[in-house]
Amino acid sequence: MRAMVLRGPKQSLELVEQEPPEPTESQVQIRVAACGVCRTDVHVVDGELPSPRLPLVPGHEIVGTVTKVGPAAHRHRTGDRVGVPWLGWTCGECAYCRSGRENLCDRALFTGYTIDGGYADYSVADERYVFALPPSYSEVEAAPLLCAGMIGYRALRLAGEARRIGFYGFGAAAHIAVQVARHRGCRVFAFTRPGDRAGQEFALRLGADWAGGSDERPPEPLDAALIFAPVGALVPAALAATDKAGVVVCAGIHMSDIPAFPYERLWQERGVRSVANLTRQDGEEFLAVAQEASVRTFTTSFALTDANEALRRVRVGPLEGAAVLVPGLAGAT
Repeated sequence: MRAMVLRGPKQSLELVEQEPPEPTESQVQIRVAACGVCRTDVHVVDGELPSPRLPLVPGHEIVGTVTKVGPAAHRHRTGDRVGVPWLGWTCGECAYCRSGRENLCDRALFTGYTIDGGYADYSVADERYVFALPPSYSEVEAAPLLCAGMIGYRALRLAGEARRIGFYGFGAAAHIAVQVARHRGCRVFAFTRPGDRAGQEFALRLGADWAGGSDERPPEPLDAALIFAPVGALVPAALAATDKAGVVVCAGIHMSDIPAFPYERLWQERGVRSVANLTRQDGEEFLAVAQEASVRTFTTSFALTDANEALRRVRVGPLEGAAVLVPGLAGAT
């Protein structure tokens, strides 16, 4: 099979021919039909996340068909269409796992980071961390749901009962989460890079009540702000746009340093918190909500061999919605 392999931080991925991985115990082998290209993949490749497994096959928004099952695997059968998310394994024993917070597991393993992912023709995954997918989505449409959608959903959960929600960074995650927020009757305010008119028009098409640059103030105070862009300077800006008792949720796994800001911006019971990974419950709930809300994903497809170009597009933009690798496509390289 073909795999795009990371040999070391800040290196381009290398196309490698190797044998397909075989499933062990409770694993399933999956023929990859599509794999989303997430900003987290960029952070891994760019060396911004510590200690990835090397060499590594990145990718954690995997959609495909089960082709083999391990001896202890019973949840999925060959021929089943499944999705593989970021969370790849947890211990089930630590205090976090035992209290319903497996996303914080001390020994967790993550797809495309500490275990090989889906930038390949085949992948394997522990079937307990694999989702059945709604039939209403094609393979390419379903891929962004596996991380962008699920993390966006968890960020919305942490926003509590907020009704006026700001979205800073309007990419793969925000374009899905906005649709869920609108389905819940929330008012939506989208913040893009200053001058990104195309991104603002995209947000308005998806139902945003207002769209502007991240250097602008919304027309009214926010109950919550969700930050998807990895830019620490957006935290004090979002706090300044947030009403009393509002919350700023940092939804990325990596962010540049947050600059100093006056206590006045945090005062009046505003709060700042982060999102870490996801739980399987998050995933199941979100997939049900996505169907209920008729969530659409907007994607740009790339061949597997064009993974480096897809990563570049996610890194620097512009890109409407999400990038997805499709092994069946013929590549430019």
